Parts: sequence; C-alpha cells; structure tokens
Amino acid sequence: MTWRAEERRGLIGAARRTLELGLTHGTSGNVSARASGGMAITPTGMPYGELEPDDIVLMALDGTVAAGERRLPSSEWRMHAAIYLARPDVGAVVHGHSPAATAVSCLGRDLPAFHYMVAAAGGDSIRCAPYALFGSAAIAAGAVKALDGRRACFLAQHGLMAIGESFDKAIALAVEVEFLSGVFLSVAGVASPRVLSAAQMREVLEGFKSYGQRG
Repeated sequence: MTWRAEERRGLIGAARRTLELGLTHGTSGNVSARASGGMAITPTGMPYGELEPDDIVLMALDGTVAAGERRLPSSEWRMHAAIYLARPDVGAVVHGHSPAATAVSCLGRDLPAFHYMVAAAGGDSIRCAPYALFGSAAIAAGAVKALDGRRACFLAQHGLMAIGESFDKAIALAVEVEFLSGVFLSVAGVASPRVLSAAQMREVLEGFKSYGQRG
C-alpha cells in the first residue's frame, strides 16, 4: 500500500481549504481520500497548517496502519472507513465543526426541505445521525445510516459530514450545508419555516440530474 507525496500534498491542501472556508477550526475535523487498499487520512491532534506529506496516514479500512507511517490517524477513522466500505461511489470524506451546521446538529433532528438547495445533499432532507461518542463504532454506524442515499448529514451534538467523488465536490457540499444551516437558524428565529412538499422536492431532484456543464 503506497501513496505518493504528491497525493499526500493534495490531501493536505484539501484539509487546509476546509480551515480557510470555516468548515472547521483548531485540530477539530478530519479529511480523507480513498486509496488503493484503504484510505489516506489526516492525523489526530495536528493543526492542518503544520502538516507535511509524511504526516498523512495511509491505512487499511480495518484500521491497520500501513508500515512506515509515523503518525496516528484521526480519532474518527472508523467513520471514514465505514463510509468507504458502504459507499463505493465515494472518493473523499470531509468532517467539520462549522458554526451553523454544528448548531443545527445540536437540535438533534433532520434539516427539512425549507429551501430547495437541501436537495444538494441528495434528498428531501439532510438527516441527523443520533448522538454517539466521537471515534466510536456507534458514531460510524450512525453516519453510514444517515448517509444512505445522501451525500451529507449532521452528527447530533457534533458537526457535519460531506462526501463526494472528489475533494472539490465534498468540500463544495460542506460549504452548501453550512450556508443552509445558517439560513435555517435565521428563519427559525423568526417563525417556523415553510417546508416544500414531497412533490416539489421531487421536481428539484429531477432538475438536478441535468444541472451544470456536461462533457
């Protein structure tokens, strides 16, 4: 199992983007990418600004760290590994503690279709996984369930998860979820937001299939 220095630098760059975009802070949050035979993930307890290529941890999805790695993986490695095992379509995973999304996660309930862009996460709501201890098998299982048929979810009293084929897609989705969370909190502070119907959201999801550039 090998991962080139160039690929490791790419993961560091993605991790630093999440910091610059306000998706996380300090040493909270973690970023990973699928790798041949497993995944590459940020190390536990290290500021992104200090990371060097050799600090990125290459490991199998059963938790076995590849020979020669000098750091311990993120405490949330089980959650990342469980997602890769359950979702062969996923190439990158972003976990963050951005302010608005974390606040919504503390409500402990799904984010309803109060705005059509909720569909960006893949459905008519953004689910919230039940609270479980960080780094545990329970939080990993909850995240996988909440992400079934979706590309983002909240982790109750914790933060957000966003997945995608690439870092660009996962990070862009995390930014969108943070924006939606902020809007929801603003509206909910005034009145209960109107929720789009199932039929209206089906129209949105169908429209998304042909949205954007092709080829």
